[in-house]
Amino acid sequence: MGSTSCVFLGIFSLVMVGLVSSSKFEELYQPSWAFDHLTTEGEILRMKLDSLSGTGFQSKGKYMFGKVTVQIKLVEGDSAGTVTAFYMSSDGPTHNEFDFEFLGNTTGEPYTVQTNVYVNGVGNREQRLNLWFDPSKDFHSYSILWNQRQVVFLVDETPVRVHSNLEHKGIPFPKDQPMGVYSSIWNADDWATQGGRVKTDWSHAPFVASYKGFEINGCECPATAAVAENTQRCSSNGQKRYWWDEPVMSELSVHQSHQLIWVRANHMVYDYCTDTARFPVAPVECQHHQHKTTHN
Repeated sequence: MGSTSCVFLGIFSLVMVGLVSSSKFEELYQPSWAFDHLTTEGEILRMKLDSLSGTGFQSKGKYMFGKVTVQIKLVEGDSAGTVTAFYMSSDGPTHNEFDFEFLGNTTGEPYTVQTNVYVNGVGNREQRLNLWFDPSKDFHSYSILWNQRQVVFLVDETPVRVHSNLEHKGIPFPKDQPMGVYSSIWNADDWATQGGRVKTDWSHAPFVASYKGFEINGCECPATAAVAENTQRCSSNGQKRYWWDEPVMSELSVHQSHQLIWVRANHMVYDYCTDTARFPVAPVECQHHQHKTTHN
């Protein structure tokens, strides 16, 4: 692999169905820390949190655009105080980041899923929702789709959040920094459950999150490549056409739009866009989103 080239993982095709490149954990990822807290059992990876440490893993490569998916079975029973995260992030103080954070809760209470988007090092775009199933009872897929028009968070292929490119309104959009894919489990009982009021009960440790179905279908870029080279290599042009640049991928379908409206109406419990205490004037991207939602 040359230092100035990007390698496309997947298939060149104009067909939008079945373009999923699956791989085993060790082909795409490596442990990040506390290696002894990760174990594999066949195709399943287990990450353990105890009073000594949490743990995590990261992709071996960095990517520009595409789709990443993992199937997760979250911590069962009393998971209060714990956070399990699956996210994409670039490096540096002006990094971009797309987060799934699963906030544990006491037995019988629903898991809260928090999503966030950082652009040029600035986050504060939290949304929270309660899922329509118990994510600790079975594996469910969690995906991040990223192209030059939008970032879409999906749960079992149902969109739960869209962050649209609004550069025409002067709002920066993450499209020029290759991103790694990460996951981790850690103790965050200072904030994770009911604002930190419910603490981690270590008598229930270890807390275990299980993973399988690791999929990355995107444009891999070596860290040494320049920004312009990455952007050029990972964008469609006359010679190549990437599936994520197809018009059908530039916005949600009508069916997906209806799914997102359903999720927001029935399962969203917090949206930074409507938090007037934090934002007396709604952020510009929120004004755009509310307009679109109203007219869907």
